[in-house]
Amino acid sequence: MTRLALIAHDEKKSALIKFVHTHEDRLSTCDLIATGTTGKRINADTDLTVERMASGPLGGDMMIGAEVAKDALDGVIFLRDPLRAQPHEPDITALLRICDVHDTALATNLASAACLIEGV
Repeated sequence: MTRLALIAHDEKKSALIKFVHTHEDRLSTCDLIATGTTGKRINADTDLTVERMASGPLGGDMMIGAEVAKDALDGVIFLRDPLRAQPHEPDITALLRICDVHDTALATNLASAACLIEGV
């Protein structure tokens, strides 16, 4: 089964929820994990079940990075806010690096996220 991680900065969480609704049929065939708050919103707002890691400020993004390092993920969708990211939000740099090292797909916007879920 395809295993995907979902992360979103605060300003992008609503866009991720809308994306998940749009692609719910495809995502329902995947094993999903997410950072804490993002996973909580997806669990509450959709019929999907998402395994929640810690919230981003508490290391949830690093927990997802560890899954990449264990080759336990097929892809990561990290909708980031490049203009207004808050200091408490996860930084993409370490996650980008570990995804590159392990040749794991990483989408940072809605267009690349759509390509990612269709390609895995």
